Amino acid sequence: MGNRRAIGIGGVFFLSKDPEASRAWYLQHLGLNNHPEWGTSFEWRQAPDGKTKGYTAWNPFPHDTDYFGESGQQFMVNYRVVDLETLIESLRADGVEIAKEIESFDYGKFAHIVDGDGMRVELWEANDGEYEKIVENTTC
Repeated sequence: MGNRRAIGIGGVFFLSKDPEASRAWYLQHLGLNNHPEWGTSFEWRQAPDGKTKGYTAWNPFPHDTDYFGESGQQFMVNYRVVDLETLIESLRADGVEIAKEIESFDYGKFAHIVDGDGMRVELWEANDGEYEKIVENTTC
């Protein structure tokens, strides 16, 4: 299988009628230190060396967003992957629907696919060194 695998959860995103209130609730009751637009990121250490930082994002989205596609789904999981371009080519060859082509940013590459249940899934080839530079709020 090589690089054709998810290596972790990159983020969990869900719809909210009031994302600001959701962030405030999670801050008050669970201590999630939230950025007003991007939510929070959980910092962890990557195996095998245990020194390299990695992040998992958490964020409520406005209930009327189209970021999750048009399926009416209430949440979306972001999977961290290695070599997104090769993975997308392989998934396309397997007949997997590519809902959003690869977009590149300093902090990583992203694409959306549709799983077997019709749910949109986000794939993220992270550049954690660059992501760390923009993370303002983490929950460790």
